[in-house]
Amino acid sequence: MHSGKRILAAGLATAVSTAALTVAGMTVPAQADAQGTVDCDGWVHNNDPDVGIAGCQNNTDHTVTFRAEIVCGWAPDISGNWVTLNPGQYGESTGSCAFYSTGVGSVGWTIQ
Repeated sequence: MHSGKRILAAGLATAVSTAALTVAGMTVPAQADAQGTVDCDGWVHNNDPDVGIAGCQNNTDHTVTFRAEIVCGWAPDISGNWVTLNPGQYGESTGSCAFYSTGVGSVGWTIQ
């Protein structure tokens, strides 16, 4: 049962993350065209299907703050920790779905 949960969560996360990346990829660069971009990616932890991770690279000339936005199956969605990045820095924000969830469905991010 647990491996089926992992496979389903990974498949859903990949499909939804790809769609989220496409949408986010169109909006984030539009905000930061003149100063570079913040490049982010979201994925499910390799060994724990209840953990979602968003990683961002700050390619702008100013400080940015972001956090992971994680969709959890059969449990409330959660937000990861806020991470502040100086120009040129990379960082990750993580969050864990409740034990009774069906795992991470998708991972997105919010940038301030």
